Amino acid sequence: MTSLSVIVPLAPGETEWPELLRQLAGLPDGSEVIVVCADDEPRPPPTTWPACLHYRQCRSEVGRARQQNLGAGLATGEWLWFLHADSRLRPGTLHQLQRFIAQGGEALGWFTLAFRGDGPRWTALNAAGANWRARWLGLPFGDQGLLLPRHSFEALHGFNEQARCGEDHLLVWAVRHAGLPLRRIPAVLETSARKYARHGWLSTTLRHWRLTAAQAWCATRRTRT
Repeated sequence: MTSLSVIVPLAPGETEWPELLRQLAGLPDGSEVIVVCADDEPRPPPTTWPACLHYRQCRSEVGRARQQNLGAGLATGEWLWFLHADSRLRPGTLHQLQRFIAQGGEALGWFTLAFRGDGPRWTALNAAGANWRARWLGLPFGDQGLLLPRHSFEALHGFNEQARCGEDHLLVWAVRHAGLPLRRIPAVLETSARKYARHGWLSTTLRHWRLTAAQAWCATRRTRT
């Protein structure tokens, strides 16, 4: 299989990453996991971490875009898979990931999104909306596990570190502008609904809509000029 680098940015005090790391122990031999921390706290792999998987931890300034770019710069894999710390895999996720990579070709892959049961039940509507948006509007977001060839990521100059938020959205617009296909990987990737529980479902949903619409408007204007 083509070599794969998984990049996981961790915010200061992040506590969700250990379970994801245990799941990533099922990656194909020769893959690597790069954990990019925004603090100096050590993040060792589980004691049962397979010797056939490479594990690296590095330190970065705060900022998901900056952290992911740093991880991508250190990566040795031909494919880059960007995962959030609160992402969770389902039984078929890694299998479909390998199938997608084995097919080859230039494309940005994304997964079907599902929220875990740690937030309001209304987040099922958010997941449905995100999957509809990704499939029919070609706008997957970072919590859908963006996967693309490393040389394509480098040609796009990575994530925009000047953006205060929505760096994943901006990368997808750059992919679209470059003419790179976006393809759904037929598997589910779960994410935490904790921000909806913490800040309220309605206010969080409205905030996401406002930010998405604002960035889409700016990206569309740049494309037309």
